[in-house]
Amino acid sequence: MSDVVRAGLIQQRWTGDKESMIAAAVDAIGKAASQGAQVVCLQELFYGPYFCQVQDPDYYSYTEQIPDGPTTKLLQEVAERHSVVIVAPMYEVEQPGVYYNTAAVIDADGTYLGKYRKNHIPQVKGFWEKFYFRPGNTGYPIFDTAVGRIGVYICYDRHFPEGWRALGLAGAKIVFNPSATSRGLSEYLWRLEQTSAAVANEYFVGTINRVGVEELGDNEFYGQTYFADPRGQLIGDAASDVDEEIVIRDLDMGKLTEVRDQWAFYRDRRPDSYGPLTEA
Repeated sequence: MSDVVRAGLIQQRWTGDKESMIAAAVDAIGKAASQGAQVVCLQELFYGPYFCQVQDPDYYSYTEQIPDGPTTKLLQEVAERHSVVIVAPMYEVEQPGVYYNTAAVIDADGTYLGKYRKNHIPQVKGFWEKFYFRPGNTGYPIFDTAVGRIGVYICYDRHFPEGWRALGLAGAKIVFNPSATSRGLSEYLWRLEQTSAAVANEYFVGTINRVGVEELGDNEFYGQTYFADPRGQLIGDAASDVDEEIVIRDLDMGKLTEVRDQWAFYRDRRPDSYGPLTEA
């Protein structure tokens, strides 16, 4: 693994149909790769609208099998073509009536490495996710890729520190957090929670949001996609809050050792005293 990983985050708006959305994502992956990106992450439920603004069973039709569905297969070809690791959040069907909010991870040679299923599922106005998804059952897997060990946490998951820590303990160097987050009460948390997770767990975080207002509701997705380093500092600027953008940043893996030597959080953990946290 190189001491520097060039990573990309793809911030997009809904095009109006699945086919053109997939085509736009494939084009963006190619553009990121042409800029030297070695790993690219797409936004939550990347090929559809954020349909959780309503409760409508018609949107079950957006499900695909992972890895045997057509979009995973296509992205395996794209990954191999561009020699880029891809994190692809999709709407997964395991069997009829059993659906998950899932991210597939594909290595730079096109190999399907596995999936993460979103663990924490909200059910509040404008985010009716329990209507569409079962809670994940994959735990917090780590994926050994061409750019090193990476993990995935999806949108609402970010409010729960336990999964961030589990990924760090498992050796994640970069954690991707694809999201669909709209303006409102939690917007001020956008640059607080993921940067804090990067500090507490001493790894890089790449967090993605979509942009625009979609026809299903009045939620305005505010973008501001960014990478944070293990000190919790943004690497370059956050993306626009209104425009599509491909965010490419160089992640200096040497900073992981530097920070972990200075702030010895893993050394000073006291797991022997944390038992009650799992009993509440």
